[in-house]
Amino acid sequence: MNKMSFLMLSGLLVLSACSDSNTTPAVTDNSDNDMMEQMPGDNTASYRITFNGTWSAATHPTQFPGNPHFSGMVGAAHNDQVIFWEPGQVASDGIEQMAETGSKAIFLQEVDSAINSGYALSAIDGPGIVTSPGMAFVDVTVSVDNPLITVTTMIAPSPDWFVGFHGLNLYENGRFIDITTVDAIVYDSGTDSGASYTSANNDTQPRDTITRLTSEATDSPFVQGLPMVGRFDIEKL
Repeated sequence: MNKMSFLMLSGLLVLSACSDSNTTPAVTDNSDNDMMEQMPGDNTASYRITFNGTWSAATHPTQFPGNPHFSGMVGAAHNDQVIFWEPGQVASDGIEQMAETGSKAIFLQEVDSAINSGYALSAIDGPGIVTSPGMAFVDVTVSVDNPLITVTTMIAPSPDWFVGFHGLNLYENGRFIDITTVDAIVYDSGTDSGASYTSANNDTQPRDTITRLTSEATDSPFVQGLPMVGRFDIEKL
């Protein structure tokens, strides 16, 4: 049976996954959150997340695969009491399935659990890019209490590689920001030991931590997640 371990660090309660099976997103708890004053009607804001995928044989020629695409975007609007993924963390089951197969189902269950616990406002469930290069977008609403967004999408085909961002704060200095951009750096979820885009399944046990992808030069062009494969534009509606 899988277990979850707790670690108290600087007043934050961190929930991290043990390495041998059903893992869940990391959770932090801070009881001293400052109250933020807002005028009526200023407590929420809507944003469009546009993923511009530039990954192609021209930009990434080493072993470039056939049928290059990105899975449907999946994520959440949430607060700072939950971490769905970050470098150095062991991937949850939802991140593993997203990164290996593009499936959203388990990740969305993890988001639902965070919503029920009061750590998230809503799920982000959007389209992918059918053929890269290409573009896809999804809209999301955040709030003063849930100003962070996390988004992921699998780079496909690949063993367990993905792009995205985590805990992006859209509320700063007492206001919702208007626009921001995040580079689409490639991450290795640490759940499959395949070396190249089309490697056969090779389950990693125990799971490694999430890292920026670095491959042998003959397997892929990526070193520390670069060259990037696109960008995410997040703009207030």
